[in-house]
Amino acid sequence: MLKPGDRLPEFALPNQDGNIVRSEDFKGKKLIVYFYPKASTPGCTAEACNLRDHNMEIEEDGYQLIGISADSVQRQKNFSLKNALPFDLLSDEKHEVIEKFGVWQLKKFMGRTFMGIVRTTFIFDENGICTRIIEKVKTKDHAAQILEHNIPL
Repeated sequence: MLKPGDRLPEFALPNQDGNIVRSEDFKGKKLIVYFYPKASTPGCTAEACNLRDHNMEIEEDGYQLIGISADSVQRQKNFSLKNALPFDLLSDEKHEVIEKFGVWQLKKFMGRTFMGIVRTTFIFDENGICTRIIEKVKTKDHAAQILEHNIPL
């Protein structure tokens, strides 16, 4: 998994509208990248809506926010429209970026073991350096986790 001090990995993925979003689009900007397991599930919906409700505060702190999952572009679009999300959701069906960040891991749920996305958020400064990682995400209060600790290392 990426660690604080690591550089933002290069990526180019389609957003919910099919437009390609590249890591280089964020040069000179502060960025929050959050990974979520599956669009339109209860936990992911709670997290996305919490971030939506606090997006203005996140932007006032100078950050841009993007979400990434392995969902299709169409599923991302449906999720974004249904919840009026003001930020991009990127589709990584091949897990290329998910694996670069190291969030594709062995998971356990209801006695089952499987590979999946571990809900994780990475915060980058304007130089593309990871300043903080949130691994124990509180889906209903994730924005507060982001905003309360936005102090670089």
